[in-house]
Amino acid sequence: LLLQSSSKLDYIFHGGRHVRPYYFEFISHVNKRWTGKTIVDLFADEFKGRPRDYYVGAVKSGRIKVDGEIVPVSYIVKSSQKITHFLHRHEPPVMIDDVVILHQEPDVVTVCKPASVPVHPCGQYRKNTIVGILDAEHDLGTLFPIHRLDRLVSGLLIIARTAAKADFFRQQIEGGMVKKRYIAKVIGVFPEDEMIVDANINYNGSEGRSTAEKGKPACTKFTRIDTNGTHSLVSCEPVTGRTHQIRVHLQYTGHPIANDPLYLNFSIDPMCTNCPKLIPQGYEDEALWLHCVQYCGTGWEYECPYPSWA
Repeated sequence: LLLQSSSKLDYIFHGGRHVRPYYFEFISHVNKRWTGKTIVDLFADEFKGRPRDYYVGAVKSGRIKVDGEIVPVSYIVKSSQKITHFLHRHEPPVMIDDVVILHQEPDVVTVCKPASVPVHPCGQYRKNTIVGILDAEHDLGTLFPIHRLDRLVSGLLIIARTAAKADFFRQQIEGGMVKKRYIAKVIGVFPEDEMIVDANINYNGSEGRSTAEKGKPACTKFTRIDTNGTHSLVSCEPVTGRTHQIRVHLQYTGHPIANDPLYLNFSIDPMCTNCPKLIPQGYEDEALWLHCVQYCGTGWEYECPYPSWA
């Protein structure tokens, strides 16, 4: 992936944060799975977001090249060859909320991540990411995110400003020396006593969701903060860090996050073109009622204020 700097002029604010369409060149190298495929079959099989006819036209016009050369549509790719794809890119909009800097040191910056904004470039997002927005709006230099939050999750994000500081944080995280705390707004009256959920998490990448079944060990501690009889505010302390762990474990307790689009039920139809990845026209992102409020380790602690829904 060829990265380039973002600037304030890249963004338009109109009911959300939009990115002006821009030209971009993706760079990749042929891996073992791609070797032996035609250049068109490779793209049609691996990148299904565009129709096959688009890739035929892109190869013929030179928008897609192999080792810098235009090739025929029947060209068979070889291991380690460089493939470039030059295209006009349209990023999805994100919610209009600012990326607020909470704390800034020479080697660390912490921010309050808005819901709907990915942490770093992924999928369809590059400039509409925390890293891209900070690059455009603040002169912080090279940034090293040391943990991630799901796109729809808000709250504390710790970013190292040097590789050495990033290694410091990662060593503590991997060594189990870091405690994390989130808050969630869930359905119903959550039990008053502390609850520990110890249920394996299995993430299904093709469905983009996790289940509490055979999988990787996962443990979360929950404590009720308050309830109004309809919803409860719950403190969540994940001991492990599996994909969608808190969301799945809350669903497992019978008290899912009250506005969670994936885990309020399992009515997923595998033949449906909207379940669960695609958003039908007219749908808009909503801030998931899950928010990271605290990270602490040996000799350090960072916090983020509660969101409005809490």
